[in-house]
Amino acid sequence: MAGGLKEVRERISSVQNTMQITSAMKMVSVAKLRRAQDAITRMRPYADKLQSVLANVSSSLASGEGTYSEQRPVKKVLLVAVTSNRGLCGGFNNNIIKEVQVAMGDTSKQYHVLPLGKKANDAFRRRAELRPEGFAEDTWNIFEDLNFTAAQAVGDVILEQFANGTYDEVRLVYNKFVNAAVQIPTNEAFLPLLPDTTEEAAGETEYIFEPSREEIVERIIPNSLKIQLYKGLLESHASEHGARMTAMHQATENASELLRELRISYNKARQAAITTEILEIVAGSEALDG
Repeated sequence: MAGGLKEVRERISSVQNTMQITSAMKMVSVAKLRRAQDAITRMRPYADKLQSVLANVSSSLASGEGTYSEQRPVKKVLLVAVTSNRGLCGGFNNNIIKEVQVAMGDTSKQYHVLPLGKKANDAFRRRAELRPEGFAEDTWNIFEDLNFTAAQAVGDVILEQFANGTYDEVRLVYNKFVNAAVQIPTNEAFLPLLPDTTEEAAGETEYIFEPSREEIVERIIPNSLKIQLYKGLLESHASEHGARMTAMHQATENASELLRELRISYNKARQAAITTEILEIVAGSEALDG
């Protein structure tokens, strides 16, 4: 029985240590989530409105003017898979990897995967046929120091490869942030720019371009597309911390429940051992009296 009590005590100690770790990780994620959520909350209204304007402008350009709105037969597709560098965040990364695999279901097209995040890089790096060319070797490590400059560098290469015909379509696959408990895997069209078909934009057919149509095409649209890419990265960044906070909270709750059960088990075993010792003492005393 003593051996059994020792094993239970060791399990209790192990669970307590695990609970301390998961609780600490949860608190760290809460702090990081607050900053990441503030960043995407500030960026999202601007980026969403800008995306709507881009779609409207793209639909108004004459044929041949819109380099990034050119729709051609889709033969080669670049999938930008956005995950995290670290795990312990539930199904956050696996959902993106599955979404990318589903997106590659059309066997008539050739697919390349640009991983942004260590988990996506680990998932696809061994498949040489999916590896895109023209990107830096450490592009996947963008979340080590996430900022607009890093996103802009990646965006420059993506835009160049679409413009020169290397890819006919570019899609972003990332987790869209809703709240700390909900992140939605999203497969979003990035290039070519598609016209806005909503009812709100249906009546808008004429535009005044300032400073000029050519400058909008050459400078403003590319910069706006890079902002859309950065927005997707911020969405994923906030989603990661939300998913990790939720996962660590659940792990802490599970550890607490297991600890409660182990303590009950330990107390029962200890009580049984004490009762057995008392019975042995009483039996020995009666034997001596006899």
